[in-house]
Amino acid sequence: MIEIENLSKRYGPKQAVDDISFTVRPGVVTGFLGPNGAGKSTTMRMIVGLDRPTSGQAKVNGKLYADHRDPLHEVGALLEAKAVHTGRSAYNHLLALAATHSIPTSRVHQVIEMTGLENVAGKRVGGFSMGMGQRLGIAAALLGDPQTLILDEPVNGLDPDGVLWVRQLTRYLASQGRTVFLSSHLMSEMALTADRVVVLGRGKVLADSSIEELTGKAGTTRVMVRTPAPTALIKAIAGPGVSVTQMPDGLLSVTGMPAEQIGDAAFRNGVPLYELSPVRASLEQAYLELTQDEVEFRAEVAA
Repeated sequence: MIEIENLSKRYGPKQAVDDISFTVRPGVVTGFLGPNGAGKSTTMRMIVGLDRPTSGQAKVNGKLYADHRDPLHEVGALLEAKAVHTGRSAYNHLLALAATHSIPTSRVHQVIEMTGLENVAGKRVGGFSMGMGQRLGIAAALLGDPQTLILDEPVNGLDPDGVLWVRQLTRYLASQGRTVFLSSHLMSEMALTADRVVVLGRGKVLADSSIEELTGKAGTTRVMVRTPAPTALIKAIAGPGVSVTQMPDGLLSVTGMPAEQIGDAAFRNGVPLYELSPVRASLEQAYLELTQDEVEFRAEVAA
């Protein structure tokens, strides 16, 4: 479990993290979202003791990271995949980490196999692609078989197979009762991977909820309807607040009336329905609505 309590970090005049509190619980995958400069990486660095908080604290499994006798067995972190001696092979990098934490060599072989590095384990890290570097970083995070995993942008540079592998791995680790905390800018992937999300904006927590709760609050729920009698249906559901848009493919997009009421109205008026599908906001739409005023670096589109 990760417990963030009134955590703040200031760099001179810059308030990077501003009095945030949230809990990352075991058994679920928790996503960490926010625009560039929102404070995500700074927060993750404070959790593992790489940055000192200006105030507040971050505990992992009930203790500050620095207070754990064997931190690699408690917390596995991928914060900067390139932070590796480029002259070492992947195997020797992992072997050195294992030796300093009393981890058996057999575990090195296990994580190499788990992360698909068998064919490049003897090669120097300096020649690795970005994707292979990410896999090595994840292997290092898994080396101590930790109960808590913190991954900052783990799918960067990975091909579709690698992205799927990270998704399956993180969900598997959470199913074992581990705490999994990861950030990503890929909203579609986060929607498939995470159970809950914490959203930061300008150093403050904007949301801490399940994905279902977050998307349920976003935008207006639409209902897509297909019928051979669109005019009759539009007349049947007409009323205050109800809006109907005819789509190019023959569908009707209805807002202001839930699917159940549309179905009841169609039945009462003898209007056949071929499709009745509620459409909720996507995680990307919910995220963009939530953070639209919190983007620090905004580009202008030329006219």
